Order: sequence, then C-alpha cells, then structure tokens
Amino acid sequence: QVQLVESGGGLVQPGGSLRLSCDASGFSLRETPMAWFRQAPGKDREGVSAIDNRDGIGYYRNSVKGRFTISRDSAKNTMYLQMNSLKAEDTAVYYCAADLTPEGRIVSIGGSYPHTYDTWGRGTQVTVSS
Repeated sequence: QVQLVESGGGLVQPGGSLRLSCDASGFSLRETPMAWFRQAPGKDREGVSAIDNRDGIGYYRNSVKGRFTISRDSAKNTMYLQMNSLKAEDTAVYYCAADLTPEGRIVSIGGSYPHTYDTWGRGTQVTVSS
C-alpha cells in the first residue's frame, strides 16, 4: 500500500529549527520525484522544496533558500526537510508528496523539473511563534 506519513512538526520560536520527516511505504523513494508543500490558513498550497530522484539535488522556493535543506535516506525510505532560521511566515501545515503517476497538475518548484505530485501525506503542523 502506497503511503506517506509526515512527522516532526511543532511549535518553535522565531529563529529556531525543526526537522520534518516523511516516511514512504509501498514504493521506492529513491526512484520517485518527491517534494514538500505547505499551506497556511487562508492561503493556497505552495511548493517549498523538491528533490531530484536521479541525483538528489534539492530545489527551493526563493523564500526558504539558504534556510531549508531537503534530503533523503534511501535505506530508510524517508525524506527530510531541515528548517533553520524559522520565521512566523513559515507557519503552515507541511505536506510531503510523490510523483507516482502522470495525473494531476504539473508543478515546478524552484526551477526543478516539472512533476505531477499525485500522492500526499496528511501533513504536519509547523507553528513559528514567540
């Protein structure tokens, strides 16, 4: 069964750090284009970071460049998002997503190769507040 499960969210003060995890099952994360999205209250879901399945290179939206780092552990079939220097505007529900079929809206994140992210986790809440 294909499944994505996020964890690692929480409440953190501005300037703090969090590491999100996305545990994948039912498919090989190493062979699959993956990404992190987020959705703040009252706003549309937006792409945060994508990782190229071929070479592991990360791509980022401008607002998180230099602060967030995407990575993966193929042995654990887990993807991560290390978030440093967090700001109040990073507050959102964070979702991991996988491109497993050619269906859905085509999205390019930070100049990444376009993908259709069709499989989603349930999300993890990140709140940045003092």
